[in-house]
Amino acid sequence: MKYNIAFLLVFAALFSHNAISQGSPYYKGGFKIKFDDNDNKYVRILTWVQTQANYSDSRAEDQAAISFQLRRARLLVYGQITKDFLVLTHIGINSLNSSNMEPVGSEGTPQAFMHDAWAQYNVSEQHVIGGGLHYWNGLSRSNSQGTLNLMTLDNNRASWATLGLTDQFARHIGVFAKGNFGKLQYNVAVNEAIVNGLDSRPLSDISASYQGANLLGTAEAGKTYTGYFAYNFFNLESNFLPYKVGTYMGTQRIFNVGAGFFHHPNGAVMLQSDQPVGENVNLFAVDAFYDAPVGNNGSAITGYAIYQSNDYGTNYLFGPYASGDMLYGHVGYLLPGSKPVRFQPYTSYNHTFIDASNQDRTIFGLGINAFLNGHNSKLTLEFQNERFLNQTFNRINLQAMIYL
Repeated sequence: MKYNIAFLLVFAALFSHNAISQGSPYYKGGFKIKFDDNDNKYVRILTWVQTQANYSDSRAEDQAAISFQLRRARLLVYGQITKDFLVLTHIGINSLNSSNMEPVGSEGTPQAFMHDAWAQYNVSEQHVIGGGLHYWNGLSRSNSQGTLNLMTLDNNRASWATLGLTDQFARHIGVFAKGNFGKLQYNVAVNEAIVNGLDSRPLSDISASYQGANLLGTAEAGKTYTGYFAYNFFNLESNFLPYKVGTYMGTQRIFNVGAGFFHHPNGAVMLQSDQPVGENVNLFAVDAFYDAPVGNNGSAITGYAIYQSNDYGTNYLFGPYASGDMLYGHVGYLLPGSKPVRFQPYTSYNHTFIDASNQDRTIFGLGINAFLNGHNSKLTLEFQNERFLNQTFNRINLQAMIYL
């Protein structure tokens, strides 16, 4: 059993123009430098740091039971001099610990790298095009999940469906378009696939390998195509930036139903008669998100559900990625009250049907948020039970988060 104690110091501005849209009534404006009076010329700066202390009672005898890790350190800056175009850059470091630190910090991994860097242009008031290293992911809402206002302790890992396989930490280099047709929001993209992905296993005639672009020695596997479409039945969510909100704590009345896809021609490869043969990678998802106040006592409910069809190639199984079907959902209830401290118990469940195995993977989660000052200061305690391949893993996670 693992016990992870996470301490996060987060200093960040919100990702939209409306503070309430991020689920906190306390944050008013953020670190924003204005150069005119009509909000057309500005620079906004966001920075956050996340550190962890992890305890495990199942470590090897030559390893310490307690270890420390810098989980995330980020700096995000975006701005514009006219309302017609915007530039965004986002750099940071992830999962730095004593095992992968470098003596002078100049070599090895992980090191600080570019997470996002894109430019975008307003084609009209409701439609935008852009390009660069971006997070305008298709497939599902949870594939573009933000991390400052999660309802659960962290995102459902398998929902970041191509992280490290075709992209750099869930970001691709490519071009995108996004916008609204009334209450219908969309974002679509054509991207390059990474060449040196996480999956570096040798080719097999039993199961496919998914190693990004050019595995066949041609340009056939170089491009990916993705998109997501969501209809807003109630309030229209902000899509100014791609980072999706986990819970609004009842400050909005949101009900969205969405569908998305990810298509990578010849992205997977397996051997046939000792010759590599390409297979298309096709992912499809439908999901629904609901967040609304309940009655007049300050309580609220948040729910999310997704069905995701994964075809990474024949019998593909690599870590959290697997060809097959995935069902995931979570629901939380913000308890009544008006005091600064609010509580939100929640539960989550993941059931993945895996083509390459006669055993399914299940992950059950049970947790509670204590909002000390909305999302700006909160504690999260979560228990997880995971079962797969005749193994059971139990984790208890305690997390503290502050962002300004």
